[in-house]
Amino acid sequence: MEASSWDALRKQARKLEAQLDERMTSYRRLVSSKPDGSVADLESSIEHLLKQLQQINLQMQTWVSSGGSQIISHTLTRHKEILQDLSQEFYRLRSSLRAKQERSSLLLEFRDYDREKADIEGGADSAEHALLKEQAAISRNSGQMDNVISQAQATLGALVLQRSTFGGITTKISNVSSRLPTVNHILSSIKRKKSMDTIILSFVASVCTFLMLIYWLSK
Repeated sequence: MEASSWDALRKQARKLEAQLDERMTSYRRLVSSKPDGSVADLESSIEHLLKQLQQINLQMQTWVSSGGSQIISHTLTRHKEILQDLSQEFYRLRSSLRAKQERSSLLLEFRDYDREKADIEGGADSAEHALLKEQAAISRNSGQMDNVISQAQATLGALVLQRSTFGGITTKISNVSSRLPTVNHILSSIKRKKSMDTIILSFVASVCTFLMLIYWLSK
C-alpha cells in the first residue's frame, strides 16, 4: 500500500478518537449527575464511534501486517490502547449508570408498593395485592439482568480487542517464518565459506612449517 493510505487511516483514527473523547466527557457528566432522556442517544453515538474506530484499527493492522515498519507498528499499538481504554471506560460507566437507574426504579416501585399496600390493607382485594408483589419482583429481576448484560458486553468488547491484537501477532510470526528459509540459506553459505577459509589457512601454515623445517635441516 502507499504511504498515503496509512496517513489517511491515522487521520481517521485521530478524528474518531477526538469525537469519542468529547462524547465521553459529556457521558461522564451525565453518569455522575441525574441522567435524563438524552443518555440513550449519547450511548448509541458512542457505541457507533467505537465500532468505527475498531474497523479503522483493523485496517491499520492489515497495513502493518503487509510489511509496515517498527515505528508504524508502535503507532498502531498506541491506537489500539486508546480504543481499549475508551471501550472499557464506556462499558464501566454504562454498568454504573444501569445500577443507578435500577436503584432509582426500585425505590420508586417500593414507594408505589407501600401506597398500594396501604390501600390493600384498608380493604382492597387480596388478588391485586399478590399481583403488585409479583410485579415488583419481576422489575427487580429485570434490573439485575440488565446489569449482568452490561457487564457481559464490556467483557465481549475487551475480548474482541484481544483477538485483534493476537491476530496481528500471528500474522507477524507467519511473515517471519516465511523468511526463515532465506535467512538459513545465507547463514549456511557463510558457515561453508568460513570453514573453507580455515582449511586454506591451515594448509598454508602447514606448508610454511614444512619448508622452514627443510631449510633448518639443510643448514
